Amino acid sequence: MTPTDPDLGDLIFAGAAEQARRLAAGTVTAPVLLDGYLQRIARLDPQLRSYRVVCVESARREADTAQQRLDAGERLPLLGVPIAIKDDVDVAGQSTTYGSSAHGPPAAQDAEVVRRLRAAGAVIIGKTAVPEMMIWPFTETVTYGATRNPWHLDYAPGGSSGGSGAAVAAGLAAMALGSDGMGSIRIPATWNGLFGIKPQRDRVPLAPHDEAWCGLSVNGPIARTVEDAALFLDVTTTAPAPPGGFVAAAAAEPQRLRIAVSTRVPPPLLARIGPAQRAAVDQAGALLRELGHDVVYRDPDYPPAAVYANALPRYFRGVYDDVQTLPRPDRLEARTRAFARIGGLVSNRRLDRIRANQAALAQRIQSIFDDVDVVITPGTAQSPSRIGAYHRRGAVSTLALVAARVPFQAMWNVTGQPAAVVPWGRDDHGIPTSIQLVGRPFDEATLLALAARIEAVRPWAQHRPQITR
Repeated sequence: MTPTDPDLGDLIFAGAAEQARRLAAGTVTAPVLLDGYLQRIARLDPQLRSYRVVCVESARREADTAQQRLDAGERLPLLGVPIAIKDDVDVAGQSTTYGSSAHGPPAAQDAEVVRRLRAAGAVIIGKTAVPEMMIWPFTETVTYGATRNPWHLDYAPGGSSGGSGAAVAAGLAAMALGSDGMGSIRIPATWNGLFGIKPQRDRVPLAPHDEAWCGLSVNGPIARTVEDAALFLDVTTTAPAPPGGFVAAAAAEPQRLRIAVSTRVPPPLLARIGPAQRAAVDQAGALLRELGHDVVYRDPDYPPAAVYANALPRYFRGVYDDVQTLPRPDRLEARTRAFARIGGLVSNRRLDRIRANQAALAQRIQSIFDDVDVVITPGTAQSPSRIGAYHRRGAVSTLALVAARVPFQAMWNVTGQPAAVVPWGRDDHGIPTSIQLVGRPFDEATLLALAARIEAVRPWAQHRPQITR
């Protein structure tokens, strides 16, 4: 491929790390790569609605600058690579809408994670769609419409990082920033056939929105490959990385691991695990045995009501606190206002008690890691909902229905430890499934190494949704 060849072919889907290598080698230029994405967005995104806004002019300026730096011999990990940002994270000059018309003026400066991505050379291509106030695992709003799953347009791409997942899956960004307070990276990564990792709490900066959702939420990547996600962690981490960094950790052959496979739904949630989702876990256990790991079936010691007693009050109160920052809360959807009202009933005193009990709760759940290195669960219990499935439903009834689809995420937001989803197969509608890998606190390195080994024997990045053709 010549530097001016407009036919980017497979490079669009090669992922951020490979694109950075090609840009550094001069086989493609940053402006040509960006234009390839902008052309695809113009063609495909009217159907998908993965972007809330595409920053065409500023992205072109950034790509031109990146190319000048490349031509001068400068090398940065993401120099010239187009990255999408979820619309709950500040980008200077753009409004952070939270999926609502109740939002305030454009942000004066980048969030810290965006600043770090720019410092690594990333080109910010746009801001991706979210459900209002990031509440739901589907991405539909009155203000901005419905975001669709590129694997099947009748279905949701997940949420709340639904736009980020749809954009990367459809080849509309090399990689995307997501956030995860109750599974919001792992759910859309699952249903879009991508690798997503919820990093350790406090690994990736949240500033200026520290302690989002009362400590449940983290920022992290939705990516085509394990290497891409590792690269994201290398350029954004605020906590010590493993020796050599996360990319090196992902490339390392994992030692023989003790792996627990669990399909138990954390109580008191009730959920039916679909056949495709159960098959993914069973097949993963068999594969990992073949790869030489010790695999057992064992469940974490889930307390009887941990999700309701710990995660849900923080979830509701977090939304309530976010709503208080909006200049026009009267513009919120009725369901969102109802959700926030419930959050307003969670007192500071109750919240303090919940947070005080967090360490003991985490210690109980994490006791399984005294005997194993990684826990594997289904990525989700079910496939995504159809577009419009929850129209005209209230906050509580919607929550009850969606929780049955995604019961395996929130527990690990409570404990704060890293958890990742690895693409596996597809369901009867052609929508991807995944397995979830949960690691010890601060041990993203083991998850990346194991995921990369699975990727090597069951590659997924070459699979593309029908809409991309």
